[in-house]
Amino acid sequence: MAETRAPSRTSRPLLGVLFMCTACALFPIMNGIVKLLAASYEPQQIVWFRIVSHLVLVAAVFMPRMGLGLLRTRRIGTQFVSSVMMLLSTLFFFSAVKSIPVAEAISVAFVAPLAVVLLAWPLLGERITFFRLAAVVVGFAGVLIVIRPGSAVFQWASLLLLGSAICYAVYQILIRRLAGVDAPATSIFYSVLLGAIIMSIWLPFVWKMPTAWTDWALLCSLGVFGALGHYCVAKAMTYASANFVAPFNYTQMIGSVIVGYLMFAEVPDFYTWLGTAVVVGAGLMVGWQGRRPQKT
Repeated sequence: MAETRAPSRTSRPLLGVLFMCTACALFPIMNGIVKLLAASYEPQQIVWFRIVSHLVLVAAVFMPRMGLGLLRTRRIGTQFVSSVMMLLSTLFFFSAVKSIPVAEAISVAFVAPLAVVLLAWPLLGERITFFRLAAVVVGFAGVLIVIRPGSAVFQWASLLLLGSAICYAVYQILIRRLAGVDAPATSIFYSVLLGAIIMSIWLPFVWKMPTAWTDWALLCSLGVFGALGHYCVAKAMTYASANFVAPFNYTQMIGSVIVGYLMFAEVPDFYTWLGTAVVVGAGLMVGWQGRRPQKT
């Protein structure tokens, strides 16, 4: 059976930036559609459409070339745990975005790269420097500025966003473990497989039949936006180094502000901007320090 090999890397940094910025334009649109649908449908049903449409799209693209080789994995346990983390991250985020402005939700989600730095220590044995630890602390302080515990802004949905970011960080670490062990297409397939099974069992208890064709289109579009976004991220990494393109991930905030304003008339307040600046600054600190050569 045919295997999907990692694409050869070509140094075209501007093209890498273009793909990353394209992904960061797609994800806010998907989040805006989720918030729009959440007014009429349960989060579990929305998550089901997001995951299943993603699964069908990946199978349609890779099955003709890989056949059953798409299912071949040497780390089935790790694949299933990563699938659970992806499911929890998506479920938490989709449940929270109904009550939280789009821009604020994204600003809290920006803590995920910092959580990767912190969790990679116990899970991957990667050494964490004092500088990076300080950046993680600063980043979490920025999240506290956004959600402001003790204020009227703070609510259970804010905790769900934080939980979503941490679950996604664990997912990223597990995917890093699988790199070089399983084909990338296999990991993308398994990342939603278990979630699709679990949500399909849950679906009959929350199902509401969409009455308009526009609702069907919006629900099915979630997997398309998500899959295309992740594909653009993967393409960005083939044209430029991760350290170079990663900071452009923060352009999601621009798209989130635009989507929030156009779709829901949401305007981020001062504390959201301030907290986002702190989180983004901490993330850039980690990225900048990671590009510096390590002393031997």
